[in-house]
Amino acid sequence: MKSAVEQLATYKSVHLNPKNIRTHFVGVPLIIWAAFLMLNFIPVNLLSLPDFYINVNVATAFAFGILVYYFILHKGLALGLTIFIIPVLITTSIAAQQGAGWLVAIAVFVIGWIIQFIGHEYEKAKPAFVDDLNQLLIGPFFLMAELYFMLGFGKQLEEEITPIARDKRRALEAKKRGSSE
Repeated sequence: MKSAVEQLATYKSVHLNPKNIRTHFVGVPLIIWAAFLMLNFIPVNLLSLPDFYINVNVATAFAFGILVYYFILHKGLALGLTIFIIPVLITTSIAAQQGAGWLVAIAVFVIGWIIQFIGHEYEKAKPAFVDDLNQLLIGPFFLMAELYFMLGFGKQLEEEITPIARDKRRALEAKKRGSSE
């Protein structure tokens, strides 16, 4: 498995433009929320303890699995993502009980992706997941890292990933120039 530094550097290599990063702070949470809302509609309950108000469905199991992956990569960032995902699970569970939940999920999902692609127009680079589907999971992880960096945390991690990301970006641009000649 690639390290957190490798994963973040690859993702950052196509997310160096501040406008693109800002669009991702809107688009990625919308996509995550919509995806979890959709997962709530899968009629499988893995565990139900009504006396304790515990209901583990596909959305909850997926969140748990992703968080385990994030904790393996980086405990501090995973803690932030855990704090983020709890309200997502609660609100999507409530939204799933509403009549037009599927329509809301689809609309929010599409809006989130439109915002993402607008960001990549600023970046002039294709999204990271185009070459590596695992990068879809790294998007939220990257945004949490960026938030930590903005708040003054994880400076060593930022100093590790940024030069690697820039080198990867130069290589991508050189490859693009070479293939267009």
